[in-house]
Amino acid sequence: MTLARLAARHGVATEYSPSAGVTVSVSDAAVVAVLGALGVDATTPEAVAAALDAAERAERDRLLPPTLVRRRGEPVRPPEDLPPGTRLRVTTEDGEVLTGRDWERLPLGVHTVEAQAPDGRAATGTLIVSPASVPGPERRTYGLLVQLYSLLSGRSWGMGDLGDLRELATWAGRTYGAGFVQVNPLHAGVPGAPSDPSPYRPSSRRFPDPVHLRIESVPEYAYVDPGRREELDRILAEAAELRERVLGKGALIDRDAVWDVKRRALELVVGSVELGPGRRADYHDFLAERGRALEDHATYQALAERHGPHWRGWPEELREPRAAERAVRADPALAARVDFHCRLAWLTDRQLAEAAEAARAAGMEVGIVHDLAVGVHPEGSDAWAQQEAFAAGMSVGAPPDAFNARGQDWGLPPWRPDALAAAGYAPYRGLLRELLRHAGALRIDHVMGLFRLWWVPEGSEPTGGTYVRYDAEAMLAVLALEAHRAGALVIGEDLGTVEPGVREELSRRGVFGTSVLWFERDWAGTGRPVPAAEWRAECVATATTHDLPPTAARLSGDHVALRHRLGLVDGDPERDRAADAAETGEWLGLFQRLGLLPEGPGAEEAEILAVHRFLLSTPARMVGVWLPDAVGDRRPQNLPGTWDEYPNWRLPVAGPDGQPLTLERLTASPRAHALFRELHARTERGRGPAIARTDPGERAR
Repeated sequence: MTLARLAARHGVATEYSPSAGVTVSVSDAAVVAVLGALGVDATTPEAVAAALDAAERAERDRLLPPTLVRRRGEPVRPPEDLPPGTRLRVTTEDGEVLTGRDWERLPLGVHTVEAQAPDGRAATGTLIVSPASVPGPERRTYGLLVQLYSLLSGRSWGMGDLGDLRELATWAGRTYGAGFVQVNPLHAGVPGAPSDPSPYRPSSRRFPDPVHLRIESVPEYAYVDPGRREELDRILAEAAELRERVLGKGALIDRDAVWDVKRRALELVVGSVELGPGRRADYHDFLAERGRALEDHATYQALAERHGPHWRGWPEELREPRAAERAVRADPALAARVDFHCRLAWLTDRQLAEAAEAARAAGMEVGIVHDLAVGVHPEGSDAWAQQEAFAAGMSVGAPPDAFNARGQDWGLPPWRPDALAAAGYAPYRGLLRELLRHAGALRIDHVMGLFRLWWVPEGSEPTGGTYVRYDAEAMLAVLALEAHRAGALVIGEDLGTVEPGVREELSRRGVFGTSVLWFERDWAGTGRPVPAAEWRAECVATATTHDLPPTAARLSGDHVALRHRLGLVDGDPERDRAADAAETGEWLGLFQRLGLLPEGPGAEEAEILAVHRFLLSTPARMVGVWLPDAVGDRRPQNLPGTWDEYPNWRLPVAGPDGQPLTLERLTASPRAHALFRELHARTERGRGPAIARTDPGERAR
């Protein structure tokens, strides 16, 4: 009982409910290990008692919590449990000092609050004043969902890049009125080869990966000295061969090979062409704005080149960022590499800005939707630079459920909720601010992680973990504040097991959900497809995602055959295929009854069109079209549960025959044109008048 009380004080669960009416107890060993990662010794009964006593005493003696949160529209009052006579002073982020009744006019922002009690105690905390909710879309829209690396054009260097994103957004917005393009996380990957191709296990979520650069669009590229042009031409020839391997010879996308040729080209351009005065001023502003966060990231990149990416194996004096900073100052060659990686971050940021501007210029109402992965690699840049914010010896995952009886371990170290609060959520605020700089919206993978995460102790099976709770009020307040400042929407990926009340709270805060057609069934009742009118409005409605089969594979049953062929499921393939066909048939029958499939079942293009007609008949404010669906691609980009059995994250967009399609061929495809023409027409017919893009709560007031 004492251990349970101690765990509860630190947000560590001793039991959880995987489904209604079912409660599972967590092992004491898991609770003790997780508490240890939070800096709490619970290894003996005596240690538990001492830790509990210390926690209770600290709470009694505390004047202020490390972080306070207030929503705009609610009375902004001092904490109610302060001793009588305590003096409070708030210094706003703009430097204004407020006292007494001035609390009532606190502006939005992240402020500092100081308390001085009559008995001499003093405390300082962070005060976050946030909007009641994040901005909503002006009106209903549809857009494209694509894994950027998979979208090669005739100008790509072996994988899709930011130039391709700019072209796609311009074409989709100007030709068919698309309102957004959602891409995979563009976070910086872990350096070195072979690298992990998954964009969801990055080295840093704070900075983008320069592998996405369109090299020819770097302004200095045009001014390479003629004496170096021959060398650059050889690199260009290698890039063309990489592109041809993927598009013409059936090779997989090789991110490491792409980065090798781009890195050499960038070293040549950066090393031989001086920045002009205006460009240099812009670069210096970028360095000043990003400050230590960028310096740390670039330092990690430079050290990883010399010592390998796994920082725990570096010389001891380099494992701590401030000590490494001193080493850089003493090593001119290392300092030059740090500047090189800072330059790449700047170049990538500017091309992200150009893609965002192209989307706006094309009339897109939302623009580019960027994706936030749930965590980072334990040996990457963020884990090195922000060691105090991560729980050592822990990994994020998922408990056992109906889809995975063994649970999941994602290999991502979790943030410590206590460290976030102590820092006024600065790591989280900085991360969101970076991602939202050039985003019309932000998708948050596993958005339930704002409320709780499943922590798995190192060396344990996923079943040996437990949930750790985060301060969702603070996490959502920071999210609402940063989204408000960026004028961006927020979309939460809320698929799978979701704790009761989470979707409702996200909806109240203006965070959209994700609704996938095949999952929208009355699971608690008849099991039949949910009628269109009963779908939620505050969501992105789509037919599939990067972790699910493309619609053509779903309709044909190819996805069932693939899983059996790879040994991912047991049982009779024919029985499974028949069950899958029956489920699909229910949807197709519904489409026919609604008049959405006048051609009748059996014609793949017509069925895919009917799927999207249905999505547009729901109240969903945003409808997402998986770009490969527009050309009949049958191959999933990622097949969960596989590693080397399937080429996850390495496939180019292809047609029904599996032959890769360039961006140019895709945008000329009659099949794609037919789908987008219908989507555009139906979206225009179903739109109401545009409304100001402000907080939903403000519109109500």
